[in-house]
Amino acid sequence: MLASAPQTPTTARFRPPVPPPLRRPQGLFEFLRTVRANPLATWMEEHFTASVMAGEGVLGRITVVSEPALIRHVLVENAAGYRKDDLQRRVLAPGLGEGLLTAEGEAWRLQRRTLAPIFSLRTVRGFEAAMNAAGERLARRLVRRAGTRIDVAQEMTRVTLDVLERTIFTNGPQNDPDALARAITRFLESVGPIDPLDVFGVPDFVPRLGRLRARPAIRYFAEIVEALIARRRAVMAAGEAPQDLLTLLLAAQDPETGEGLSDLDVSANIVTFIAAGHETTANALTWTLYCLSQDPGALARLEAEVEAAADAEGRFTIERLPFAKAVIEETLRLFPPAAILSRQALKPDRLGRVKVPQGSVVMVSPYVLHRHRALWEDPAAFVPERFLGAAREAIPRFAYLPFGAGPRVCIGQSFSLQEAVIVLAHVVRAVRLALPGDHPPVIPVQRVTVRPQHGLRMDAMRR
Repeated sequence: MLASAPQTPTTARFRPPVPPPLRRPQGLFEFLRTVRANPLATWMEEHFTASVMAGEGVLGRITVVSEPALIRHVLVENAAGYRKDDLQRRVLAPGLGEGLLTAEGEAWRLQRRTLAPIFSLRTVRGFEAAMNAAGERLARRLVRRAGTRIDVAQEMTRVTLDVLERTIFTNGPQNDPDALARAITRFLESVGPIDPLDVFGVPDFVPRLGRLRARPAIRYFAEIVEALIARRRAVMAAGEAPQDLLTLLLAAQDPETGEGLSDLDVSANIVTFIAAGHETTANALTWTLYCLSQDPGALARLEAEVEAAADAEGRFTIERLPFAKAVIEETLRLFPPAAILSRQALKPDRLGRVKVPQGSVVMVSPYVLHRHRALWEDPAAFVPERFLGAAREAIPRFAYLPFGAGPRVCIGQSFSLQEAVIVLAHVVRAVRLALPGDHPPVIPVQRVTVRPQHGLRMDAMRR
């Protein structure tokens, strides 16, 4: 049974270009070249039709799972039998430290408990005004630049950093937002290409070219975090601190021991939310504006909804923007923030008829899952209607995983989705964006997150 059959014919719908699936396995050196250039180009044709594929490869034995019931088993029912695999940690931990994204065991559980209140649905709803303010600021900037060509990816990074400053890290960071945006991009571009030394588990003391290139960005993050913490400690000492994530981190205490988080834990989580926390929303908005520029029907429907949803002050709530939310959700289906969720088996397991040896890796790829031909009708097409009404309700829970699932589901998913919908509404109301005819093909490339290979520059026209 196919999930979420579209409510409108899809023959004329936009199908974003992607790396074509392979029709034959690659040899060792060919695979290493491809995975370093773009891991999305290493998937086989069979991955998009099979429910489970297992085999020996460069990374050892890997089982790729695209069956919703089996994914539920790995990520939820038997989550204690798996942990994040070593390759993910080798790539991310040198830059992000032992924050929520990379920590394991009790350290992760303590951080998760500490951070959960700031991302409760009730708290996130309270951020609407700040998100609208950031969206209005972006809209004014885009209107001023009407008639010119803009860097969409850079503008979306600016606005998501603006939201972070207004909500999660109130009154900080105080640095040039463009410099911070460039540092984030430099970090992800440097550590994103998979290094063969990491693939083969070479000890960390052996230098990696990507990590060497990322050092200036990592030092820049450290400087920002140090200043941010120092300013906030001074404000807390005066009893005037805002109750945001930064204050919560600095004041947090383990309910069992009464101990606070270490400075390393605090710093790691600040860097995680600055460098990675905004990336989900920035990329989602970038890809959304690209897809809308290629689908006039969807854009016209969204523009009409946005005009009707704006209140007297031109502000929005996510509840009044169901089609905008569907547009974002469909974009996240085609371009999921994390293309791969991988787990290492702590003990032997079984996925259907396939045995999972202890120490082997199980991969769930949202990129593959969301384009799987047994789960989606016309999976390559951009069809926001999949996420409306009965079609949305028909999608199996574990067939759609833009934010993961289980205990390690993205803690900021409600925050990110609300932010994306509100910002999108402000952009669509202010300008119309068109892809120039001479723009290089907009191909997704995996650099930790899924980004447009050549960026995205579009012509802005005032509405």
